[in-house]
Amino acid sequence: MTQKPMSVLRCMECGHTHDLNDPVYVCGKCGGLLDVVHDLELLQPLVSKALFDSRLGEVEPPYNSGVWRFKELVFPGIADEAIITRGEGNTGLYRVPPKLASWVGAERLSLKHEGENPTGSFKDRGMTGGITHAILVKATAVLCASTGNTSASMASYAALAGVQGLVFFPDGNVAAGKLAQSIAYGAINVRVRGDFDASLSLVRQACPEFGIYLLNSVNPFRLEGQKTIVLELLQQRKWRVPDWIVLPGGNLGNSSAFGKGLYELHQLGLIDRMPRIAVIQAEGASPFYQSYVEGFKERHSMKAHTIATAIKIGNPASFIKAKRTLDYTNGVVESVSDQEIVDAKAMVDQAGIGCEPASAASVAGVRKLIEKGVIDKSEDVVAILTGHVLKDPDTVINYHEEKLEGLTSTYANHQRIIDPTLESVEALIRGEKVSIH
Repeated sequence: MTQKPMSVLRCMECGHTHDLNDPVYVCGKCGGLLDVVHDLELLQPLVSKALFDSRLGEVEPPYNSGVWRFKELVFPGIADEAIITRGEGNTGLYRVPPKLASWVGAERLSLKHEGENPTGSFKDRGMTGGITHAILVKATAVLCASTGNTSASMASYAALAGVQGLVFFPDGNVAAGKLAQSIAYGAINVRVRGDFDASLSLVRQACPEFGIYLLNSVNPFRLEGQKTIVLELLQQRKWRVPDWIVLPGGNLGNSSAFGKGLYELHQLGLIDRMPRIAVIQAEGASPFYQSYVEGFKERHSMKAHTIATAIKIGNPASFIKAKRTLDYTNGVVESVSDQEIVDAKAMVDQAGIGCEPASAASVAGVRKLIEKGVIDKSEDVVAILTGHVLKDPDTVINYHEEKLEGLTSTYANHQRIIDPTLESVEALIRGEKVSIH
């Protein structure tokens, strides 16, 4: 008797299935998005909160990873030695300081900071899953389109695995900190004339044509890793479910992954209820929001414009999966302006936590949803920060020097210049009312 597989790849459009070890990432029959579907009945006796908690504090790979600690829900059955990992995950869950909480208007707000991953963004969680599958199917080269964070992560993990990484960037408006990482890690970096959506379209054509493994978030193994963000934050909360989880939405990979992970946890009885998901888009890159407000009568796309380059995407690849998340969680979608984003970023930064601009969309979104009465100020909210503050240092400096075109530096922290004398220091201290006692 043939043993029933623990997991399969299933097309969300036509239902066609592939073996988990096939070198595919879109449906071979219709080209639709693939889902990693785990047999939850077979998994039920293998998983428990006690098992996952027992792996906390592991120092050896793969279980020192905040992704592979949950291996049975990510890639069940894979050999430990086949996993490509940098010990990703294990990121902080911060209780928001009073000043920031007051500004947001939330009485119970925490921030899960995915910028604390090895390459400085949540992408590492997905990349460990994607590159592990790439090696399993014997890929020798991997390719992604990127606005920055994906490239940094893929270049790092490709180097770790000993395969060649190639990155297609939209020509212009990629943050220097992210581009520098991709160059440093040895990827072949290519500027494509056009925006991110044009780059991704080219990647999706080139990969099957030239036998290169695709590592954008249309790759379902990426999303299996990214869903561990919510698994880990629940574990950090001793498996107490918050009322809301709020996150930025660009290509909608995390939005898709979160819903899938929460659904699986609920079906397995590891959580007793589902939190609500709020996806926050930048106004200038808000096709998912536009579809949401129209009741998803049509799928919108747009020419994206926003200072938050990590979510500057006008045609999200994971649109259908993200819509499923809203269905699972009674979720909502909101948009915020670039002004709201940079002000929220300044407040997160001044709290000593820090984040890249796209991350701040989640905090701006919480503030806006509280003001609109969608989230009650007393509800328990976790907002996701997706990238490190140094991913886009130019935006930080330009904000505080009041050089962001068309935007107001509401909370600017100006640099001071003094002469090298004690008198100048004294004048500074007195003028700034600095307490030294």
